[in-house]
Amino acid sequence: MHRPRVLVVDDSVVVRRLVSKALEAEGEVEVVGVAADGAIALVNIERLHPDVVILDVAMPVMDGLAALAEIRQRWPGLPVIMFSTLTSRGAEVTLDALALGASDYVLKPSSSDPESAMAEIRTQLLPRIAALLPQAREARERSTRAGDRAARPSGTVTRPAGPPERIDVIAIGVSTGGPTALAQLIPSLPGDLPVPIAIVQHMPPMFTKILAERLDHKSALSVAEAGDGDRLRPGHVAIAPGDRHLSVVERDRDHLHVYDGPHENSCRPSVDPLFRSVAAAYGPHALGIVMTGMGSDGLRGAEHLAAAGAHLIVQDEATSVVWGMPGFVARAGLADVALPLAGLRGEILRRVSVGRDTPALLEGAAS
Repeated sequence: MHRPRVLVVDDSVVVRRLVSKALEAEGEVEVVGVAADGAIALVNIERLHPDVVILDVAMPVMDGLAALAEIRQRWPGLPVIMFSTLTSRGAEVTLDALALGASDYVLKPSSSDPESAMAEIRTQLLPRIAALLPQAREARERSTRAGDRAARPSGTVTRPAGPPERIDVIAIGVSTGGPTALAQLIPSLPGDLPVPIAIVQHMPPMFTKILAERLDHKSALSVAEAGDGDRLRPGHVAIAPGDRHLSVVERDRDHLHVYDGPHENSCRPSVDPLFRSVAAAYGPHALGIVMTGMGSDGLRGAEHLAAAGAHLIVQDEATSVVWGMPGFVARAGLADVALPLAGLRGEILRRVSVGRDTPALLEGAAS
């Protein structure tokens, strides 16, 4: 089996050593080189031909953002995972990196104990490398794929479509590749959208707040990080805060509940609690959307939505950074349709126009 070849770029000798030891301990990847700054990294990419680059942000000579811009120009398909810090500045720079084309990011370990730190690194990095590299993904998922012949091609109906229902809420679940995908979708929607949107994006605290602020700045819609008791209202987008679950209050479906609670699918926030609550509160008048992301979070919640008569759209494989979350929903036969990212806007506008006298929305959907 071909082991993914990894280049580790960080100005700290200690960090380079920790990451290298952590990745090679399981024998699943090969660290082919290290670099102390972006300029050395570019030379090593040319010389070593790695399959993936782990890239620090703050470095001398050439920092991570400058190196990333050069990598995207010279090697546009090379996966790059940013190595970020859980700070406001780290969140800002990470979102800048994702906008520049970084494939994903992980947080630097919080533990000062070397063994614990390496365990954190392995837990974060190995699944992402497997998800971003086809050859690694095939080795990990061969048995799952062999038993699953139900995958359907993008753009085809996977669930018999029932009669159109008036949509009163949109719930979106998204993970890897999500900030970039949301930056395309949310600003494309009109400010007079007649329904609210609730989003779970897998991100830590601070990151979700800054993501919401950036989307709000670019959008006609109002976008904010959700707070407990916030009201769902048309034209507003609520994003689950990092490390908190988000749900709709069933007895008073116009309000949100933000809460701690057990991780689901190793995630908090998790898509499943949002989808379950939306299914219970809105039934067939909800639209669920599962976008690019690693893992299967959202699948169980999608089952609740489908059982309640709600409808589901997934982002297609071709435009997803990782077709994990949407792929699971599609293969389970729960999605009405799989669409490219650029097609989601028109489909949303068409669906929310049902049962409403909104000619402007229909015109916008056709454009």
